[in-house]
Amino acid sequence: MQAAPLFPDTRLVEIHRRLLAFYGQPPERVVWDPLKQFIYSLLSSRTKTEVTYQVVQHLQTRFGTWEALRDAPVPEIEEAIRAITFPERKAVQLKQALEQITQRCGTLSLDFLSSYRTEKIRAWLEQFDGVGAKTSGAVVNFSSLRRRAMCVDSHHLRVTQRLGFVRKGADAHETEQRLMEMAPTEWSPMMLDEHHVLIKTHGQRLCTHSQPRCAGCPLLDMCPTGASGTSSARRGKEAR
Repeated sequence: MQAAPLFPDTRLVEIHRRLLAFYGQPPERVVWDPLKQFIYSLLSSRTKTEVTYQVVQHLQTRFGTWEALRDAPVPEIEEAIRAITFPERKAVQLKQALEQITQRCGTLSLDFLSSYRTEKIRAWLEQFDGVGAKTSGAVVNFSSLRRRAMCVDSHHLRVTQRLGFVRKGADAHETEQRLMEMAPTEWSPMMLDEHHVLIKTHGQRLCTHSQPRCAGCPLLDMCPTGASGTSSARRGKEAR
């Protein structure tokens, strides 16, 4: 068994404190049942939060029940989710997942997952096409299941790699594993959710993909990528 480090890594706590002071308290999450959260998370990849939310609300209005959505033809589902990215692929994945849940459970519900251990829930969810660590993490952490997990989206991946917590190119599973090692054991599922929102907000507003605004970043002195870029820019100005 690997010995615990003599000095715990407190960087995640400090990052949380700084981002909370910088962006303010995130809005309280409206907690959904596991199936609705599953549908949302399956559709959300590479799509803005507000767009995915509107699409899920539209699906509820248009079809009335998740059973009616499950039984609709793929072209009709695709048309209904046209606003999100990759609607052709996601329409097929969504219909197949809803059908398979029904076949395996006898009903279209994921409420039974509350009796499973967290890792068993995630393994069960990740059997479905298009479902990886990000989606399973979102379901167990954001939904009424409220388990300890860190949902790692594209913003989280980028920020975490720039901070040097994981190697460049690390996937969501590897990144979550590292972050959960760093997260205090006393952090509740709600605190982990709050941390996810703060990191996501940071990735959307300052630590963006194409033009990160490092000069105004509250994490600059903790970020080897940002510090290196700032130093390079300074040297370039001095040379001119």
